[in-house]
Amino acid sequence: MGYIKSAALEETGYVVLDRYNKEIDPKEWLDIEYVDWKSSGDTRFAPLASAFGDIECNGFWNHKPPRTDKDGVFIPSQTEKAPTLTARAQEPGANVGRCRVIELQPNSYADCLYNLHQDDNNRLNPDGTGWVVRGFFNLTDDTESFFVLRENRTDPSVEYRIALPAGAQLIIDTQRLWHAATHLGSDPRYCLITSWESGPELDAYIEKYNGVKHVPNFEVDQEVLDAGQAEQTRRLAARAAALAARGQAEKLVMSEA
Repeated sequence: MGYIKSAALEETGYVVLDRYNKEIDPKEWLDIEYVDWKSSGDTRFAPLASAFGDIECNGFWNHKPPRTDKDGVFIPSQTEKAPTLTARAQEPGANVGRCRVIELQPNSYADCLYNLHQDDNNRLNPDGTGWVVRGFFNLTDDTESFFVLRENRTDPSVEYRIALPAGAQLIIDTQRLWHAATHLGSDPRYCLITSWESGPELDAYIEKYNGVKHVPNFEVDQEVLDAGQAEQTRRLAARAAALAARGQAEKLVMSEA
């Protein structure tokens, strides 16, 4: 049967929506409670919606009973402090799973490439229902920062680099695309991330905000791109060697037991 997916994301795996142009009080993301949850760099997360309304960020499939990333429970102690962010997450009218604000410390393009990852949004998602994608709403004005999206983690031939000023809005099939952010600022970057179920509600939201599937790449010097790619290759090789060595050591311990 397959999943219900948004046609707008079929070609590139992402759309960029109109930039949000209203002021939001930074207290909405600074005064909520964060947990030390690492993902794609030096990060913390502040959940607005979780599996059962607790302040935690675990995948819904790690709870009992396990389920897919849908039907998130909003957390009153968080949403009361962040009414605008909550409204933005709920605006499409699509089913919401996890909803969180990420705090990302500054990093480099090389760090970003090493941290590229795919999300496991659709684990346990029943066939014939809406495919889960993620919305990203940049909160801070990170004019020197950009999202990196790739079809293949180590292949730079298809790389989308999307600018991240305040109000930037993207919807990404993060289970399809390898993704991470390059954040070159001196202060943390904050972004609202919401899991949405694909379907007519999300399609209407994309149309309302004029979603486009191609935008000009954020400009980066070729020397930086080449150096970043070389560093990604080096780090991944070093990690693979370390894991292989650890595996051999574990096998030796087991053989001696």
